[in-house]
Amino acid sequence: MDITVTPSSAPLPINRAFCLSMVIKSFKGRRDVEVHLFRACWDDGEFSDSDLDRLIGAPINPSSTDPAGSKAVIMESFTDSERDLIINYLKEQYSTRLTALRSSPLTFPVPAGLIGLSQIQAGKDVGFIEFEKIPSYSLKIPLKGLYDLSQHSPIVEE
Repeated sequence: MDITVTPSSAPLPINRAFCLSMVIKSFKGRRDVEVHLFRACWDDGEFSDSDLDRLIGAPINPSSTDPAGSKAVIMESFTDSERDLIINYLKEQYSTRLTALRSSPLTFPVPAGLIGLSQIQAGKDVGFIEFEKIPSYSLKIPLKGLYDLSQHSPIVEE
């Protein structure tokens, strides 16, 4: 399994700043499915709106300027210690099923107008892995994973 943890090139303005993904060899009839991991919930009092406002920058798309989704992106991210716990858990539990684990820091300021992973609706090809429903999940982190099967090749060509 390839594990890539990209360090921050500059000091981070907040400790909750790390994205994490995994690649599953075979999942729901697809190969090499990338799953974006995120915190499913958080304490609303962890940061005030003013703390988060200073971390939000200009929008990428001028027609989408709402900062709520961008704030969710930050709150869904992991601290470095949470990231390390999750990586170690996934290595121990799923080493034969995963081909890669990747982590990188968010880039600050986070553009306004983004959509948090928790705000995406499940559908035909898009879904969530809810780790807390897995009996062997032992971490206290409310972890979910978002996948999009349409982005991956089927195992058996039709």
